[in-house]
Amino acid sequence: MNEVVKPVAAADSADAQAKVLFQRHGAMASITLNRPAVLNAFDDEMRTLIANEIPRIARNPDVYIVVLNSASPKAFSAGGDVRALVKTAATDQKLAAQYFAGEYYLNWLLDCFSKPTVSLSDGLCMGSGAGLSCYNTHRVAGENYKFAMPETAIGLFPDVGVSHVLARMPWPLGLYLGLTGRIVERADAHWLGLATHCVPAAAFPQIMAGLGNADPVDEMLDGLHQRQPAGPLQRDAAMIGDLFSGGTLVEIVKALESATGASAEFAKATLADLRKRSPISLAITDEHIRRCRKLDLRETLIQDYRIAIRCLAASDFAEGVRAALIDKDGAPRWQHAAIENVTANEVASYFAPLGAAELDLPTRSAMQSARV
Repeated sequence: MNEVVKPVAAADSADAQAKVLFQRHGAMASITLNRPAVLNAFDDEMRTLIANEIPRIARNPDVYIVVLNSASPKAFSAGGDVRALVKTAATDQKLAAQYFAGEYYLNWLLDCFSKPTVSLSDGLCMGSGAGLSCYNTHRVAGENYKFAMPETAIGLFPDVGVSHVLARMPWPLGLYLGLTGRIVERADAHWLGLATHCVPAAAFPQIMAGLGNADPVDEMLDGLHQRQPAGPLQRDAAMIGDLFSGGTLVEIVKALESATGASAEFAKATLADLRKRSPISLAITDEHIRRCRKLDLRETLIQDYRIAIRCLAASDFAEGVRAALIDKDGAPRWQHAAIENVTANEVASYFAPLGAAELDLPTRSAMQSARV
C-alpha cells in the first residue's frame, strides 16, 4: 500500500496537484515529478522540495532504495523552467543566481547520496532533467527516451554538471552533443552510458513493486534489460570524430565547411544548425567541455556556476529564451553575428573565479559524513 508522505501544495495555480510527490512503498521511496502539463519543467520550488527530502530519506533505515520518476507519459523532464528564470533575472539577478546555486547543490547532493537511486525515464530527459538522472546509480530508459542538452540554442550552455558526463564520452562525441544539442535515443544512450538499462515503460510499475519488496535492483534490471542494436549516433561516430576533432571551435567550423564526400551533407546540415545558435554559447560550451576532461563533478559544478552568473549578466540567454519560448519567432538577435567574432578574452572572462561569490560546495567526504 502506498503511503503519501508529504504532498506539498503547488504554488502554481495551473498545477492541479503538488509539483513533486513523495511516497513510500515498503523498502522504496519514490520522488515523482508532477507537472505533466509543462513536461515537468523544473523550477526552484521543485528543487527545494527534493533537496529537503533527500537527507531525510538517507537517514531513514527502512528505505533501501529511491526511485525518481514522472507523472507525465511524455517526459521525465524537458528541462528547467527557463522562462520563469529569465523573468526573475530581469528584476533580481541575485535571486536568479540563487536558483543556479541551489540546483547545482542538488546535483551534487544526488551524486553524493548514500543509497541506490533509480531513474525511470520515458520521453524527454533534457537539461535539468538530465541533471536529476545522470547521477543515479541506475538509469532506466523506456522506448521513447530522448536525452539532449539543447542550451546553446537559448544562449546558455550544458550545465547541471552534465558537461562532466559529456567530457567522459568517447571523444569528441560529448563535445558534439553539447554544441549541437542533438537528441540521443535510448540505444545510443545505453551505448554512451547515459542509460544503464533499456526497459519498456510498461514494466516501470513492476520495477517499483519489486523494489518496494526489497528485490535486488541489479538482478531485476538486468533481467528486464532489452539489448539494443546500434543507434544512429553510433553509426555516425567515426564521421563525427573526423569533423569535431579540431583543437578549437573555429577549427571544427572549418572542418565542417570543407567536408567532402560521404560526410558533406551531414557537415552542411550540422554547420547550418550551429550557425543558428548563440555564438558565445557555442564558444563557452566548447571551452567548458574541454576543461571538464580534467575536472571532477564538484569542480565542474563550481565552473558551471561561474559561467551561469556571467550568462545572467549578458544578453544572449534572455534573448534566446524570448525567441524560442516566449515570442516564439525563432529569430534571436545574438550578441555576436558569427562564431568567428567571439574572442578568446571574452570566453575566458566567463570562467574567471567569483571571489567571495564563488559557489561553495562541501567536499564529498563532508557530504557523506553528514549522512546524505
